[in-house]
Amino acid sequence: MTSGRPATSESPFRSLRTRITLWYGAIIALCLVAYSAAVGTFFTAHLEAELDRRVHEDVELAARALLVDGQGRPSWAGGLLGKRVDEEEGGGHWIEVWSTQGERLLATGTIDALDLGGAPEAGSHHQARTLVLPVGPVRVMTETVGVGGRRFLVRAALREAAARRQARTLWLELGLVSLAVLGLGGLGGHVLARRSLGPLARMAENARRITAEQLHERLPVERSSAELDQLGEAFNETLARLERSFDQLRRFTADASHELRTPLTALRSVGEVGLRSARSEDEYREVIGSMLEEVDRLSRLADELLMLARAEAGGARLRLEPVDLAALAREMVESLAVLAEERRQLLEARDEGWPLVVQGDRLALRQALLNLVDNAIKYAPEGSCVTVATKAGAGGATLEVRDEGPGIPAEHRERIFERFYRIDKSRSREMGGAGLGLSLVKWAAEAHGGRVELETAEGGGSTFRLVIPRGDVAS
Repeated sequence: MTSGRPATSESPFRSLRTRITLWYGAIIALCLVAYSAAVGTFFTAHLEAELDRRVHEDVELAARALLVDGQGRPSWAGGLLGKRVDEEEGGGHWIEVWSTQGERLLATGTIDALDLGGAPEAGSHHQARTLVLPVGPVRVMTETVGVGGRRFLVRAALREAAARRQARTLWLELGLVSLAVLGLGGLGGHVLARRSLGPLARMAENARRITAEQLHERLPVERSSAELDQLGEAFNETLARLERSFDQLRRFTADASHELRTPLTALRSVGEVGLRSARSEDEYREVIGSMLEEVDRLSRLADELLMLARAEAGGARLRLEPVDLAALAREMVESLAVLAEERRQLLEARDEGWPLVVQGDRLALRQALLNLVDNAIKYAPEGSCVTVATKAGAGGATLEVRDEGPGIPAEHRERIFERFYRIDKSRSREMGGAGLGLSLVKWAAEAHGGRVELETAEGGGSTFRLVIPRGDVAS
């Protein structure tokens, strides 16, 4: 048995949780490296500066303790080592006095027989440097001093073992602390990523269980974070829209099947009745006429369905041209006057006395107006008045079709423009309607950037208002 979760062989580095943990650890590591390098470098520089200061003090101490006799021979006053400061643990001092000709005159210190590599250079004043000797690294500084009218070179050396040991200890401590902080930071990043993305994983798991038959279900919103809450709410809104679309599709399929089945059943019935027995020519003409009426109904239904399908798919393109709505209304009144006379109704056109021009598709606007007027004539009572009015307003040009019919109940007004929706289905079929006329009216209005409005009261008649933007045309 296979689970609903798809198997994957992708790299674990594609996991957002892993990537967040790695990024979190990398940022911490970078900060630790920068901090450790800064602290270690600063401390090492401080130790070197302290060594230079101490070796310079040795040079100054030796210069102050240096005496010269009558023959120009130097000596220490009272013993140099007795005046020196106490040494640190592991340290060691060495001081030499050289003549400017390169002869070593005096040498003393706590390091046994230290060889600093020959006579110092006379120009190396205040320049400390490190020498690596058998006794270990030492810091060396040479300065020129004047005593008793003579000039001497004083070279002092100080062992660096203790300072280097302190630097190594600090670097080791920084490394251990950095590793510990990096480990704790990585663990914290993993826990943080897991807790932050846990609701997302549960949301994905719940989303996998939702199928086309379960669109009524919704994802639980855990209120863990604003971003995930927004994602869950947006997904639930998408599910709600999909559910409405599926419901509309199911209703459309059922209604279309029912509308197609009715004329097909009528065709079959009329044909079977006509074939049961021999008939006269007039009777066959009547049978064929009935069949042609049903074929005509099928053709109209197919054309309307095709137009709506193209409109929703974006395939129905408008051929824009200047259209005079006032003239279109008068033309529609003249065309349907005979139909109104059959029901003893008064069909009239009202306008403002001048052309009302919009930029639109004449055929689409004519079809929309035809549907509105045809509906008004069908549902208005005999002896009533149906008015087609045109007027200009701030929102654009308006086509109004008013009747004195029974009106539309409040519970049907929101759905009256849906495909195949009819208030009285049996009565609509008897009148030849398929419930697509108002859907085409709404599409025509929206395709022109306008809207269709309904103003009605039960028992008080209905007014359908088609509002079309004027565009760049003049009256």
